[in-house]
Amino acid sequence: MTDPRGFRFVTWNVEWFDRLVDDAGGLRHENGWSARYQVTKARQLDAIAGVLRWIDADAVLVVEAPDTSHRRSGMAALETFAEWAGLRAGRALIGFANDTRQEIALIYDPARVTARHAPGDNAEAPRFDQVFGFDLDSDLRAERLVWSKPPLEVDLTLADGRALHLIGVHAKSKAPHGAVDAADELRLNILNRRKQLAQCIWLRRRVDQRLAEGRSLIVAGDFNDGPGLDRFEGLFGRSGVEIVLGDGATALHDPSAHAPRLGAASPHTARFWDNTNKRYLNALLDFAMVSPDLRDGATWRILHPHDSVEALRDAQLRADLLDASDHFPVVLDLPPG
Repeated sequence: MTDPRGFRFVTWNVEWFDRLVDDAGGLRHENGWSARYQVTKARQLDAIAGVLRWIDADAVLVVEAPDTSHRRSGMAALETFAEWAGLRAGRALIGFANDTRQEIALIYDPARVTARHAPGDNAEAPRFDQVFGFDLDSDLRAERLVWSKPPLEVDLTLADGRALHLIGVHAKSKAPHGAVDAADELRLNILNRRKQLAQCIWLRRRVDQRLAEGRSLIVAGDFNDGPGLDRFEGLFGRSGVEIVLGDGATALHDPSAHAPRLGAASPHTARFWDNTNKRYLNALLDFAMVSPDLRDGATWRILHPHDSVEALRDAQLRADLLDASDHFPVVLDLPPG
Protein backbone atom coordinates (compact mmCIF):
# COMPACT_ATOMS: atom_id res chain seq x y z
CA MET A 1 0.00 0.00 0.00
CA THR A 2 1.37 3.42 -0.96
CA ASP A 3 0.69 6.25 1.46
CA PRO A 4 0.38 9.49 -0.56
CA ARG A 5 1.35 11.61 2.43
CA GLY A 6 4.79 10.18 3.06
CA PHE A 7 6.22 10.46 6.59
CA ARG A 8 6.96 13.69 8.44
CA PHE A 9 9.51 13.52 11.25
CA VAL A 10 10.79 16.35 13.45
CA THR A 11 13.62 16.63 15.94
CA TRP A 12 13.44 19.54 18.37
CA ASN A 13 15.29 20.44 21.55
CA VAL A 14 12.61 22.17 23.65
CA GLU A 15 14.44 24.14 26.30
CA TRP A 16 13.65 22.84 29.80
CA PHE A 17 10.25 21.34 28.97
CA ASP A 18 10.34 19.75 32.42
CA ARG A 19 9.81 23.12 34.12
CA LEU A 20 6.47 23.49 32.33
CA VAL A 21 4.85 20.47 34.03
CA ASP A 22 4.13 19.47 37.62
CA ASP A 23 4.71 16.17 39.44
CA ALA A 24 1.25 14.91 38.43
CA GLY A 25 1.99 15.50 34.75
CA GLY A 26 -0.21 18.59 34.58
CA LEU A 27 0.74 21.69 32.62
CA ARG A 28 1.96 24.75 34.50
CA HIS A 29 0.12 27.20 32.27
CA GLU A 30 0.80 30.17 34.52
CA ASN A 31 2.40 33.59 34.59
CA GLY A 32 5.60 32.63 36.42
CA TRP A 33 8.84 32.82 34.48
CA SER A 34 9.94 29.81 32.45
CA ALA A 35 13.56 28.92 31.67
CA ARG A 36 13.29 31.21 28.64
CA TYR A 37 14.43 34.75 29.41
CA GLN A 38 11.39 36.96 30.10
CA VAL A 39 9.00 34.32 28.76
CA THR A 40 6.29 33.03 31.08
CA LYS A 41 5.48 29.34 31.39
CA ALA A 42 2.08 29.94 29.77
CA ARG A 43 3.66 31.78 26.86
CA GLN A 44 6.28 29.07 26.31
CA LEU A 45 3.65 26.32 26.41
CA ASP A 46 1.47 28.23 23.94
CA ALA A 47 4.48 28.73 21.68
CA ILE A 48 5.52 25.06 21.72
CA ALA A 49 1.96 24.06 20.91
CA GLY A 50 1.74 26.60 18.11
CA VAL A 51 4.93 25.41 16.44
CA LEU A 52 3.98 21.74 16.65
CA ARG A 53 0.48 22.36 15.32
CA TRP A 54 2.00 24.27 12.41
CA ILE A 55 4.40 21.41 11.61
CA ASP A 56 1.74 18.69 12.06
CA ALA A 57 4.29 15.86 12.21
CA ASP A 58 3.70 12.12 12.30
CA ALA A 59 6.47 11.77 14.90
CA VAL A 60 8.47 14.25 16.96
CA LEU A 61 11.73 13.52 18.75
CA VAL A 62 11.60 15.75 21.84
CA VAL A 63 15.01 16.54 23.29
CA GLU A 64 14.92 17.96 26.84
CA ALA A 65 11.55 16.27 27.36
CA PRO A 66 9.95 16.23 30.84
CA ASP A 67 11.56 14.13 33.53
CA THR A 68 10.73 10.52 34.28
CA SER A 69 11.44 9.30 37.81
CA HIS A 70 9.70 7.66 40.76
CA ARG A 71 7.82 10.97 41.22
CA ARG A 72 7.13 12.04 37.64
CA SER A 73 6.13 10.50 34.30
CA GLY A 74 7.50 12.26 31.27
CA MET A 75 5.26 10.15 29.05
CA ALA A 76 2.13 11.20 30.93
CA ALA A 77 3.20 14.85 30.80
CA LEU A 78 3.81 14.73 27.05
CA GLU A 79 0.50 13.00 26.37
CA THR A 80 -1.32 15.56 28.51
CA PHE A 81 0.44 18.31 26.58
CA ALA A 82 -0.37 16.76 23.20
CA GLU A 83 -4.08 16.46 24.08
CA TRP A 84 -4.19 20.05 25.36
CA ALA A 85 -2.35 21.32 22.27
CA GLY A 86 -4.56 19.40 19.85
CA LEU A 87 -1.75 17.38 18.27
CA ARG A 88 -2.15 14.24 16.18
CA ALA A 89 1.10 13.03 17.73
CA GLY A 90 -0.56 12.14 21.02
CA ARG A 91 1.21 8.93 22.08
CA ALA A 92 4.52 9.18 23.97
CA LEU A 93 7.49 6.84 24.40
CA ILE A 94 10.81 7.12 26.22
CA GLY A 95 13.75 4.75 26.49
CA PHE A 96 16.21 4.79 29.38
CA ALA A 97 15.33 7.51 31.87
CA ASN A 98 18.17 9.67 33.14
CA ASP A 99 18.77 11.86 36.19
CA THR A 100 19.26 15.20 34.40
CA ARG A 101 15.54 16.09 34.15
CA GLN A 102 16.01 16.23 30.39
CA GLU A 103 14.73 13.04 28.80
CA ILE A 104 14.83 12.01 25.15
CA ALA A 105 11.28 11.12 24.11
CA LEU A 106 9.14 10.47 21.06
CA ILE A 107 5.58 11.62 20.53
CA TYR A 108 3.79 10.15 17.54
CA ASP A 109 0.46 9.70 15.79
CA PRO A 110 -0.60 6.08 16.47
CA ALA A 111 -2.79 6.14 13.35
CA ARG A 112 0.28 6.84 11.22
CA VAL A 113 3.10 5.00 12.98
CA THR A 114 3.72 2.43 15.69
CA ALA A 115 6.77 2.71 17.92
CA ARG A 116 8.65 0.26 20.16
CA HIS A 117 11.70 0.85 22.34
CA ALA A 118 14.37 -1.35 20.76
CA PRO A 119 17.83 -0.85 22.30
CA GLY A 120 20.81 -2.49 20.64
CA ASP A 121 23.66 -4.25 22.41
CA ASN A 122 26.80 -5.93 21.13
CA ALA A 123 30.50 -6.26 21.93
CA GLU A 124 31.49 -3.26 19.81
CA ALA A 125 28.71 -0.99 21.09
CA PRO A 126 27.10 -1.86 24.42
CA ARG A 127 23.57 -0.77 25.25
CA PHE A 128 23.42 2.99 25.70
CA ASP A 129 22.57 2.76 29.41
CA GLN A 130 25.70 0.69 30.01
CA VAL A 131 29.45 1.49 30.15
CA PHE A 132 31.71 1.92 27.10
CA GLY A 133 35.45 1.37 27.47
CA PHE A 134 37.46 3.72 25.27
CA ASP A 135 40.96 5.22 25.48
CA LEU A 136 40.35 8.96 25.42
CA ASP A 137 43.92 10.19 25.85
CA SER A 138 46.11 7.53 24.16
CA ASP A 139 47.59 6.28 27.44
CA LEU A 140 46.67 2.68 26.50
CA ARG A 141 44.06 2.57 29.27
CA ALA A 142 40.37 2.56 28.50
CA GLU A 143 38.28 5.09 30.38
CA ARG A 144 34.78 4.02 31.48
CA LEU A 145 32.29 6.22 29.63
CA VAL A 146 28.57 6.58 30.23
CA TRP A 147 25.86 8.71 28.61
CA SER A 148 24.21 11.19 30.97
CA LYS A 149 21.31 11.07 28.49
CA PRO A 150 21.29 7.60 26.90
CA PRO A 151 20.17 7.71 23.26
CA LEU A 152 16.66 6.50 22.50
CA GLU A 153 16.41 3.59 20.03
CA VAL A 154 13.01 2.98 18.50
CA ASP A 155 11.64 0.61 15.89
CA LEU A 156 9.04 2.45 13.82
CA THR A 157 6.46 0.87 11.53
CA LEU A 158 4.79 3.34 9.19
CA ALA A 159 1.19 3.18 7.99
CA ASP A 160 2.36 1.82 4.61
CA GLY A 161 4.23 -1.04 6.32
CA ARG A 162 7.75 0.36 6.00
CA ALA A 163 10.08 -0.27 8.92
CA LEU A 164 12.51 2.38 10.19
CA HIS A 165 14.94 2.42 13.09
CA LEU A 166 15.35 5.73 14.93
CA ILE A 167 18.22 6.69 17.21
CA GLY A 168 17.47 9.88 19.18
CA VAL A 169 20.51 11.71 20.55
CA HIS A 170 21.44 14.38 23.07
CA ALA A 171 25.23 14.33 23.09
CA LYS A 172 27.46 15.80 25.76
CA SER A 173 27.93 19.55 25.85
CA LYS A 174 31.50 20.69 25.28
CA ALA A 175 31.05 23.91 27.27
CA PRO A 176 33.66 24.27 30.08
CA HIS A 177 31.14 24.69 32.91
CA GLY A 178 32.82 25.27 36.26
CA ALA A 179 36.16 26.51 34.93
CA VAL A 180 37.99 28.73 37.44
CA ASP A 181 40.54 30.33 35.10
CA ALA A 182 41.78 30.24 31.49
CA ALA A 183 43.98 27.19 31.99
CA ASP A 184 41.14 25.27 33.64
CA GLU A 185 38.81 26.31 30.82
CA LEU A 186 41.25 24.88 28.25
CA ARG A 187 41.56 21.64 30.22
CA LEU A 188 37.79 21.22 30.45
CA ASN A 189 37.30 22.10 26.79
CA ILE A 190 39.69 19.34 25.74
CA LEU A 191 38.31 16.79 28.23
CA ASN A 192 34.70 17.46 27.25
CA ARG A 193 35.47 17.23 23.55
CA ARG A 194 37.22 13.89 24.11
CA LYS A 195 34.15 12.57 25.91
CA GLN A 196 31.83 13.93 23.23
CA LEU A 197 33.89 12.34 20.48
CA ALA A 198 33.92 9.01 22.35
CA GLN A 199 30.11 9.16 22.59
CA CYS A 200 29.96 9.73 18.85
CA ILE A 201 32.27 6.77 18.20
CA TRP A 202 29.98 4.62 20.36
CA LEU A 203 27.00 5.95 18.42
CA ARG A 204 28.63 5.30 15.03
CA ARG A 205 29.32 1.71 16.03
CA ARG A 206 25.59 1.28 16.72
CA VAL A 207 24.86 2.86 13.31
CA ASP A 208 27.19 0.33 11.68
CA GLN A 209 25.43 -2.49 13.54
CA ARG A 210 21.99 -1.36 12.39
CA LEU A 211 23.10 -0.84 8.79
CA ALA A 212 24.67 -4.32 8.76
CA GLU A 213 21.26 -5.63 9.84
CA GLY A 214 19.75 -4.01 6.74
CA ARG A 215 17.83 -1.34 8.65
CA SER A 216 16.54 1.94 7.23
CA LEU A 217 17.89 4.44 9.71
CA ILE A 218 17.25 7.94 11.08
CA VAL A 219 19.79 9.34 13.57
CA ALA A 220 18.54 12.64 14.97
CA GLY A 221 18.77 15.06 17.83
CA ASP A 222 21.06 17.60 19.47
CA PHE A 223 24.71 16.67 18.95
CA ASN A 224 26.14 19.77 20.67
CA ASP A 225 28.58 19.76 17.78
CA GLY A 226 28.91 20.38 14.09
CA PRO A 227 31.59 20.50 11.38
CA GLY A 228 33.75 23.60 11.73
CA LEU A 229 32.11 24.60 15.01
CA ASP A 230 35.21 25.40 17.06
CA ARG A 231 39.01 25.54 17.08
CA PHE A 232 39.38 22.17 18.82
CA GLU A 233 38.25 20.35 15.70
CA GLY A 234 41.74 20.93 14.25
CA LEU A 235 43.28 19.33 17.32
CA PHE A 236 41.15 16.17 17.08
CA GLY A 237 40.92 15.93 13.28
CA ARG A 238 37.16 15.94 12.82
CA SER A 239 33.93 16.71 14.59
CA GLY A 240 31.70 14.25 16.41
CA VAL A 241 29.02 14.86 13.79
CA GLU A 242 31.45 13.80 11.04
CA ILE A 243 32.21 10.62 12.98
CA VAL A 244 28.52 9.74 13.21
CA LEU A 245 27.91 10.59 9.55
CA GLY A 246 30.71 8.24 8.45
CA ASP A 247 31.87 8.02 4.87
CA GLY A 248 31.68 5.84 1.79
CA ALA A 249 28.77 3.53 1.03
CA THR A 250 27.46 3.55 4.62
CA ALA A 251 27.57 7.33 5.16
CA LEU A 252 24.52 8.97 6.66
CA HIS A 253 23.19 12.18 5.14
CA ASP A 254 21.85 15.51 6.36
CA PRO A 255 22.38 18.38 3.90
CA SER A 256 23.12 20.87 6.67
CA ALA A 257 26.09 18.80 7.82
CA HIS A 258 27.64 19.13 4.36
CA ALA A 259 26.77 22.79 3.75
CA PRO A 260 29.70 25.21 3.33
CA ARG A 261 30.58 27.32 6.37
CA LEU A 262 29.92 30.81 5.01
CA GLY A 263 29.09 32.80 8.13
CA ALA A 264 25.59 34.22 7.89
CA ALA A 265 24.85 31.97 4.89
CA SER A 266 25.39 28.83 6.97
CA PRO A 267 22.41 26.84 8.25
CA HIS A 268 21.72 27.20 11.98
CA THR A 269 19.47 25.32 14.41
CA ALA A 270 20.11 27.20 17.66
CA ARG A 271 20.43 30.78 18.88
CA PHE A 272 22.12 31.76 22.14
CA TRP A 273 22.70 35.05 23.94
CA ASP A 274 26.39 35.93 24.38
CA ASN A 275 26.32 37.99 27.57
CA THR A 276 29.99 38.96 27.29
CA ASN A 277 29.67 40.55 23.87
CA LYS A 278 25.94 41.41 24.19
CA ARG A 279 24.84 39.69 21.01
CA TYR A 280 23.13 36.57 19.74
CA LEU A 281 25.16 33.68 18.36
CA ASN A 282 23.83 31.11 15.91
CA ALA A 283 25.02 27.49 15.85
CA LEU A 284 24.34 24.30 13.92
CA LEU A 285 23.82 21.62 16.56
CA ASP A 286 20.72 19.64 15.54
CA PHE A 287 20.51 17.09 12.74
CA ALA A 288 18.22 14.50 11.17
CA MET A 289 20.57 12.08 9.42
CA VAL A 290 19.30 9.28 7.19
CA SER A 291 20.77 6.07 5.81
CA PRO A 292 21.60 5.92 2.09
CA ASP A 293 18.36 4.12 1.17
CA LEU A 294 16.25 6.98 2.58
CA ARG A 295 18.12 9.84 0.95
CA ASP A 296 16.38 9.96 -2.46
CA GLY A 297 13.29 12.12 -2.34
CA ALA A 298 13.82 13.19 1.29
CA THR A 299 13.62 16.90 2.11
CA TRP A 300 14.90 18.84 5.11
CA ARG A 301 13.86 22.20 6.58
CA ILE A 302 15.15 24.11 9.59
CA LEU A 303 12.43 26.33 11.03
CA HIS A 304 14.71 29.20 12.05
CA PRO A 305 12.67 32.30 13.01
CA HIS A 306 14.85 34.66 10.98
CA ASP A 307 16.09 32.43 8.15
CA SER A 308 13.23 30.17 7.09
CA VAL A 309 10.77 31.40 4.48
CA GLU A 310 7.88 29.94 6.46
CA ALA A 311 8.68 32.01 9.57
CA LEU A 312 9.37 35.15 7.57
CA ARG A 313 5.90 34.87 6.05
CA ASP A 314 4.11 34.03 9.30
CA ALA A 315 4.62 36.48 12.18
CA GLN A 316 2.90 34.19 14.69
CA LEU A 317 5.11 31.22 13.80
CA ARG A 318 8.18 33.45 14.08
CA ALA A 319 7.14 34.69 17.52
CA ASP A 320 6.35 31.14 18.68
CA LEU A 321 9.75 29.85 17.56
CA LEU A 322 11.50 32.58 19.54
CA ASP A 323 9.39 31.99 22.68
CA ALA A 324 9.46 28.19 22.62
CA SER A 325 13.17 27.34 22.76
CA ASP A 326 16.75 28.33 22.05
CA HIS A 327 16.81 25.52 19.45
CA PHE A 328 14.66 25.29 16.33
CA PRO A 329 12.95 22.27 14.76
CA VAL A 330 14.55 20.24 11.99
CA VAL A 331 11.77 18.85 9.77
CA LEU A 332 12.47 15.73 7.72
CA ASP A 333 9.94 14.63 5.10
CA LEU A 334 10.28 11.17 3.58
CA PRO A 335 8.41 10.51 0.33
CA PRO A 336 5.60 7.95 0.08
CA GLY A 337 6.79 4.35 0.12
